[in-house]
Formats: sequence, structure tokens, C-alpha cells
Amino acid sequence: MLALQGDESGIPLLSPKANILNRFIAKFLDLLIVSAIGQIPLKVSFLAALTYILISDGFVGGQSLGKQIIGLQVVSSETGEGISFRDSIIRNMPLGLAFLFFQIPYLGWLLALLILTFESLLLIGNPKGRRAGDELAKTQILDYTVFETFKK
Repeated sequence: MLALQGDESGIPLLSPKANILNRFIAKFLDLLIVSAIGQIPLKVSFLAALTYILISDGFVGGQSLGKQIIGLQVVSSETGEGISFRDSIIRNMPLGLAFLFFQIPYLGWLLALLILTFESLLLIGNPKGRRAGDELAKTQILDYTVFETFKK
């Protein structure tokens, strides 16, 4: 089991946080997958893409396909375990909302950009590397190789 450090708020802090560049690369890879799903000429491709955005971090104990490739894992900041599909949906709700807004020309694009900018600024500025979705779901992203070292 991973040893957790507490912080002044009483919420356990997992260390070390994942590299921000790696997080952006992993999310970019996931967005490529979403884009590919959206290009499938089926009536359900939009819903399939939205579903992937929402549940992607619940696969394989907290790893979307992009995170698996880069070596990142989303874990519960309370237990240190990989997150469930439910936690993934809560965590990715802001991104799903941005995806929905992006379907609306002009004003929707602006709203989606505002959501993504806000999430990115929180990710960069937060000492734990947590964005709004992470705060809602009580999750944190760790470098999987470092995480495995701590588990041993």
C-alpha cells in the first residue's frame, strides 16, 4: 500500500505529482482518440466520443489510453488506489461540458476555450497538480513508474 502524507487540510497528499508536460501529452493522445471516434460516420459517434471523455480514466485502474502510453495513473487522493468509472465521470465532467459546448459554433467554442483554459491554469498553479475535476472527484495524477516504486 502506498504511504500517504497528510497536508494542513486533512486530505492526504500523494507525492510526487505528475509532470505537467506528460499530462498534456496524455490528454492530447486521448483527444486524438476522441477525434477519431467522432469521425466515424454513425449517429452514435458523438455520444461514443463524449462517453470516452467521461469514462476514460476509469480503465485499467485509473489509466486512459493516453495515460497508459505516457505512464500516468489517476488515483484517489483518499485511498491511493486507481479510480473507478464513477470517479472518472466526476473528474472529467468539466471536459465533457467543454466538449458539449464545442459543438455550438462561436459562442460555444468560446465557452469551451474558457473551461479548458481555467482547467489548465488550475493544473499549472495548484501545488498538488489538481484541476477542478480532480478537486471534485478527490483524485490526483501520478507518474505510474514512481507510483509503482512507492507501492513496493
